[in-house]
Amino acid sequence: MYVAPSVVVEAQQHLWAFLRGHLRESGLVDVPQAPDEDIAHHDAWLDPRLLLAQTCGFPFVKHLKGRVRLVATPVYEAPGCVGPTMVSVIVVRQEGAPESLAACVGLKAAINETGSNSGYNLLRAAVAPHAGGKPFFQGVIETGGHLASIEAVQQGKADLAAIDCITFDLLRRHAPQHLDGLAVLEHTPSGPNLPFITRLSASDEEVAALRSALKAAITAPELAETREILGLKDIVVLGEGAYDILLEHEQAAIAAGYPDLS
Repeated sequence: MYVAPSVVVEAQQHLWAFLRGHLRESGLVDVPQAPDEDIAHHDAWLDPRLLLAQTCGFPFVKHLKGRVRLVATPVYEAPGCVGPTMVSVIVVRQEGAPESLAACVGLKAAINETGSNSGYNLLRAAVAPHAGGKPFFQGVIETGGHLASIEAVQQGKADLAAIDCITFDLLRRHAPQHLDGLAVLEHTPSGPNLPFITRLSASDEEVAALRSALKAAITAPELAETREILGLKDIVVLGEGAYDILLEHEQAAIAAGYPDLS
C-alpha cells in the first residue's frame, strides 16, 4: 500500500525479492516472481489466488474479516506510530492556517476515498466532536489517493486532508518537495497499522510460512537499508479483534450525529 516515491517502490521490490526467496525455500509453490501491479487492490484482496497483500484496516474490519486470513501487522518507525498503531496527520496550507480543527468549520476537505481508514474514517472521528451533529465542511472532494489529496490542499482546491502518518513520513524523508507549503494541524485518533492478508483458503502451514518470511525480513542484514527506507521496524501478529477499534471510531461518530464526513 506504500508505493511512493520511487525510492520506496524500489525498496518494496527488494523486500518482495527477499520474501519470494524465503517462501520458495520453505516449500511454497507458485510464488510469483513479482507482485501483480495490474490488478486493482480492491480486487486483489478477495482474489482466490491471493498469496499476500496489504490492505487498509477499515475495509478489512468492515468487509474482509471472515473472507480472508489475517497474516500479520507491520510496525513502522514514523512520528504518530506507537507500536503497531498509527494516526493520520491533518494537513493544511501553512499560510493562513486555521488555529485548530474546530476552526475549520465551513472549509473544504479532501479525502482519498470513503472506504479509507486514514483518509476518511479517522478524519470523521476527529471532526465528530466539533460538528455538533451538523454538517461541518462546506464541501468534501474525493481525490483517489493521498498524494492527490495533498496536491488538492496545496492548490487551494481543498483546505485540509487527513494523510496516513506513514505516507506523510515517507514523503517527508524521501520527497519533501511534495509537502511544500503544508503544515500539520492536528493528529486524528489512532488505530492498527495496515495488515497483511492472504486468501481464506490458505492453509495454516502457508500462513505460518508467510509470517516466518515477514519476521525474517526484519532481522535480515541485507535488508537493513530497505527497512530504513520503508521505516519498517517489526512484524507482529494481532488478533482480528484489534481492528474493531476502527468500527468503534465509526460508531462514535454516528452516535454523535455525524455519520458521514460532511
